[in-house]
Amino acid sequence: MLTRQRPFVVEILTALALIAAPFVLPHLGFTPTTINRILIWALVGIGFDLLFGYTGLLSFGQSAFFGTGGMFAAYLLTQTPFTNTVAAVLLGTIVAGVVGYLVGLVALRRTGIYFAMITVAIAEVFFFVEFNPLSAYTGGENGLPGVPPPNLDLWFTNIEFDNNMSMYVFFAVCYFVGLVIALRIVRSPVGLLLRAIRDNPLRAQALGHDIHGYKLAVFVVAAMYSGFAGGLLGLMQGFMPPDAFMFATSGEIVMQTAIGGAGTLFGPLLGAATWLYLSDFFQTTLNLGATWKLVLGIVFVLLVVFLRRGLFGAIVDIYQFARRGRKATGQPSEAAPAPAPSSAPAAATVVAMPARRKTTGGKTGPILQAIGLTKRYGGLVANSDIDFTVHHGEMRGIIGPNGAGKSTFFKMLTCEVPPTSGRIVFDGRDITGMGVADACQLGLTKSYQINQLFDRLTVRQNLRIAALGELRGKFRLDLFRNLRKVAGLDAQVQSTAALVNLTARLDTPVSELAYGEKRRLEIGLALATSPSLLLLDEPLAGMSPQERVETVALLKSIAVGRTMIVIDHDMDSLFELVERITVLQEGRVLVEGTPEEIKTDAKVQEAYLGGVNGELAFHGESA
Repeated sequence: MLTRQRPFVVEILTALALIAAPFVLPHLGFTPTTINRILIWALVGIGFDLLFGYTGLLSFGQSAFFGTGGMFAAYLLTQTPFTNTVAAVLLGTIVAGVVGYLVGLVALRRTGIYFAMITVAIAEVFFFVEFNPLSAYTGGENGLPGVPPPNLDLWFTNIEFDNNMSMYVFFAVCYFVGLVIALRIVRSPVGLLLRAIRDNPLRAQALGHDIHGYKLAVFVVAAMYSGFAGGLLGLMQGFMPPDAFMFATSGEIVMQTAIGGAGTLFGPLLGAATWLYLSDFFQTTLNLGATWKLVLGIVFVLLVVFLRRGLFGAIVDIYQFARRGRKATGQPSEAAPAPAPSSAPAAATVVAMPARRKTTGGKTGPILQAIGLTKRYGGLVANSDIDFTVHHGEMRGIIGPNGAGKSTFFKMLTCEVPPTSGRIVFDGRDITGMGVADACQLGLTKSYQINQLFDRLTVRQNLRIAALGELRGKFRLDLFRNLRKVAGLDAQVQSTAALVNLTARLDTPVSELAYGEKRRLEIGLALATSPSLLLLDEPLAGMSPQERVETVALLKSIAVGRTMIVIDHDMDSLFELVERITVLQEGRVLVEGTPEEIKTDAKVQEAYLGGVNGELAFHGESA
């Protein structure tokens, strides 16, 4: 990739574009004021893009932080002896961040549409407060006039930015710094985890990450970007307008990001340029009066419908199409697709993973105990008074008819759902009531019956997300750390990919994988956390006979030195894999024993097929 070979190419190209903009854009009809306004709106959009495009949190409350940061800076500069404009804007940014933290504590208690509605309400509350209780400080409907132009107060001189060109230089530098910071965040471990939260928050949590903490962090970052831009708006206009708090401001931020392309960082810049240019064009050139909003709304709908990834996404698509065309006319080797995954059993290519949690380490005795475990959903009893023990290094199987309570039992063991009563002890520690992320951090991890992958990311990124949970812990704000510099990350990813026979597919988007490859990746995500105890929920579900043979070989290979519990309906494969089997029926333990004992047990035969034909009752059984 271009960014891997030349890590600063994006920053250099952006700097060159910013240098050229004031000389090129006026010839396209942009006024100097519009150009400066574009940079300010683009800064707000960068923060919103981190929140929405990268994390999937749709907020309509950015105007609250935009107005808060701007009003605080304007108040310092107009109502107090404070004269340092840069310091005032930075203080306003901090205040907006603090307000964002407090708002986030409330808003992030809900997800999806409920989160969005809470942010709408918050924007309206801030608008009311600015116009009424705090009007003595904010100027109410008049705003705060008399904000000085930007200046840079150095110890040896004071630089004034009091004309269009010098003001553009000031705003362009601010935008460039804001963009570089956002790029560092996106390229950091936190940036990858934000995309994981966007694509599949529950799986990110199950891999040991504190998703609420990361959501709150990015919410604060977005609020600070908005507050910083609000301060710049006051400096540009000479007064802080009250409409900064209006809900329409939040709506424009959302629309500009959608037009430009969410999840790109550059989309807000293109969106702001398009939005403001068309606004000026419809109002001043075409003299449409109030009708300009209707026309602009129609243009917005058309752009969103026909350019679903926005303007920047369309540019990227065109570039990639042209690049593929050049490859197709070049050397055959350049256009050769990635090697197809080997059809040989994965056991032939096993590479040992670097052990961070010693999975068995010669330990003996129980690693997991469930004592009197019960789960009720109202009047329905899913599991009742289950006693269950697994020892270090054991391969345990769990079977039972459909509706026997196997999945609920697994969810309780991994702390996805709390038991109604009973206890769970893992490696000598009572984990009853613990969160799923905390359980994963202790070394208790599960793969899912239905693939829970990050489909918009590559295989490498999926495995990195899983490995980061162990390498960095549950929560760490290393916002400016290069992802590739996380010690041990690449080794963990490579070894896990080799274990599940996906080395040749590391840079392939998950959406392009075959079903069998996705099942192996599902197991790989659990393995990449270096678990002490690995739970596999129907790893053979939905596979062809050949894929089942290969996956059984894979499971045999990864079982060496590990403790595993497997649920599956493929009896032949399960009996070949495990040493001991627990049979559940109607939420209770029916019987436990070796595969040979289970095959001939009359109670098990009765539970499945009414005792017909002894051992043959199990041959090829599936659900």
